Amino acid sequence: MNVVLGPLFWLINTVIDLYIWVLIIGAVLSWLVALNVVNTRNRFVYLVGDFINRVTEPVLRPIRRFLPNLGGIDISPMVLILLLLFLQQVLARLYVAAALN
Repeated sequence: MNVVLGPLFWLINTVIDLYIWVLIIGAVLSWLVALNVVNTRNRFVYLVGDFINRVTEPVLRPIRRFLPNLGGIDISPMVLILLLLFLQQVLARLYVAAALN
């Protein structure tokens, strides 16, 4: 059983880590676009922004419905990152519990 659980846990943990980095890059990119540091007319910037938006928006949209309106501040990526970190901790404890049995 541990032969399958170890690599599976590693894969799930790595995917969660990568998704957290995509959320962080998306937040930083949105700030840079809002401050006119980068231009979305640049093809590369547009493609990166579009990819990040397509990957994160379906998960962030339901979270935004429950959060209060804070003006121009969107804290949904931070809430999602905290939820993903919590999920990583739960999975790690389940993995350790399964390894001990």
